[in-house]
Amino acid sequence: MIDGIPAGGKGALLIGGVWSRPASGRYAPVVDPSTGRLLGEAPIASADEARAAVDAAAAAEPTWAHVPGHERARLLRATADRLRSDRETMARLIASEVGKPIADARVEVDRAVGVFGIAAEEIRQLGGESFPADAFERPAGNESRFLFSVRDPIGVVVAIGPFNFPLNLLCHKIAPALAAGNPVVAKPTSAAPFTALRLAEHLVAAGLPAGVVNVVTGPGGAVGNTLVEHPATRLITFTGSTDVGKGIAERAGRHAKRVILEMGGLDPFVVLDDAPMDVAVAAAARGVFSYSGQVCTASKRFLVAEPIAERFAHHLAEKARALKVGPALDESTEVGPLIDAGAVDRVERLVEEARRQDAQLLAGGRRPPDRTEGSFFEPTVLDAVPESARVVREEPFGPIAPIVRFATLDDAVRIANGTPYGLQAAVFTRDLARGFRLAKEIRAGGVHLNDPTNLRWDALPFGGVRDSGLGREGLRYAMQEMTEVKLISVNFAGA
Repeated sequence: MIDGIPAGGKGALLIGGVWSRPASGRYAPVVDPSTGRLLGEAPIASADEARAAVDAAAAAEPTWAHVPGHERARLLRATADRLRSDRETMARLIASEVGKPIADARVEVDRAVGVFGIAAEEIRQLGGESFPADAFERPAGNESRFLFSVRDPIGVVVAIGPFNFPLNLLCHKIAPALAAGNPVVAKPTSAAPFTALRLAEHLVAAGLPAGVVNVVTGPGGAVGNTLVEHPATRLITFTGSTDVGKGIAERAGRHAKRVILEMGGLDPFVVLDDAPMDVAVAAAARGVFSYSGQVCTASKRFLVAEPIAERFAHHLAEKARALKVGPALDESTEVGPLIDAGAVDRVERLVEEARRQDAQLLAGGRRPPDRTEGSFFEPTVLDAVPESARVVREEPFGPIAPIVRFATLDDAVRIANGTPYGLQAAVFTRDLARGFRLAKEIRAGGVHLNDPTNLRWDALPFGGVRDSGLGREGLRYAMQEMTEVKLISVNFAGA
C-alpha cells in the first residue's frame, strides 16, 4: 500500500468536518498510469452529498468571514508547514496517481507550500481604497464626507481541479479562497483523489473549523453541476478543458455567479532566424516534454523561421531521443506516462494524421517497445507540419513537438493567433525590438521572451484570453476575484 492511500484503498468524503463513505457505496478505480495497476478506489458522491457539502460550507460562512485575518494567516501557514513535513509522501502520491516524474512531483509539493505561504502574506494587502469626497460635485455635501471601499468575502467558493497538477492547482483555488474569508467545496480530479484528500487532512489538522473546507469526489455531471447550480455557491474556480469550462460558465451565468476559468491552450513557441540555437532547443525540450506535454502552458506549436527550421528540428529531435522514458517513481525518469490509454490513442492518431499530410517524423511517434505496461508514448518531433494539421489545431496534451515553418514576422503573428486559444506564448530572438513587437501582437495572457511557454509565477497574474480562460489566478489576483467591493460613506457634518 502506498503511503497516503487509506488502509483498504478506499477514500472518504469530507463534509462538514466529518469523513464519511459515500451513501451509495459506489467507488471508482484509481489507476497508476505507469503500471496500469489499481492504486485504490475513490468515493463517488451523490448529488445529495454534493448539496450537503455546500450546505455545510454555507453554515460555516458567517463565522469564517469574521475570523481575523491574522488568524486565517496562521492557519494557512500551519497548513504550509504540514505540507512541507509531508513532502515525500505527497510527491509519491502525485507520481503514482497521475504519472508525474517524482522529481517534478516534489517541485509541485514545494510550490503548494509556497502558495499557502504567499496567500497568508497577501491577507495584509487585501484592502480597499479611500476617495477624496470633496473632488465630486454631486451629491451635495461631499465636503463633509469620507469615502472608502472595503472587500468582503464573496461566499462559498467551488474549487474544481485538474489531473496534471492535482495538488498545486487545487491549492491555487483553496488557499486564496480561505485567505479572503470564504469557505470552500473542492471537487478534485477523479484521477488523483488521494492527493486532494491528503491535502484536506492537513487543512483539518492545521485547525480549520468544520465546514470551512469540504471535499467531494465524483463525475462532473452529477457532482460538478450540482455544486455550480447550488444557490449558496457564489464563485466557481476551474482548471480543465475548454469545453467543460464553457459549460460551467453557461450554468454559472444563469445564476449570476462569478467564475475563474483556466482552460486549454495551443501555446506557440516562436523561433526567429537570429535565435540562440542552443538556448532555444533546450527551452523547447523543456516546454514540450515536461510532464509528457500534459500541461495547459506546454509549448504545443513550434513556429520556426524557414532559414533555421531544419537545423532546429534536427537538434530538437536529438534531445527527444536522448530523454529517459520510464515509470514516474523511477528517480532517473525524465518523461513519464500519459494519464491513461485513451490519451495515448489520441496522440498516436494525431501523429499518424500529420504524417499522412506529409509532416516529417524525426523522433518518436510510437509507444516505446520496451514498455509493455502503462500509458507511455515516446517524445515526438514532427517537421514541416502543415497549418491545417489537427496536431496544430487541437490541444494534443501529449509529448509532441510539431514544427510549422514561417517566412515573415507577419506570418508568425498570423499563425500564432490563428486558433481560438490565447494562454501563453514564447519568442526566441536576440533582437529585442522584434521580440517586443511579437509580444505586443500575439494575443495571449502571457508572452515570454527567450523562455519557454510553461513558466508560471505563483504570486503573479496568470490566465488566458479567448477560449483559454476568464479571470486571473495568482494569489492576490485570485483573492480580488473572490471578494466583493463595498463602498462606505461617512457624513461627519453635525456628528
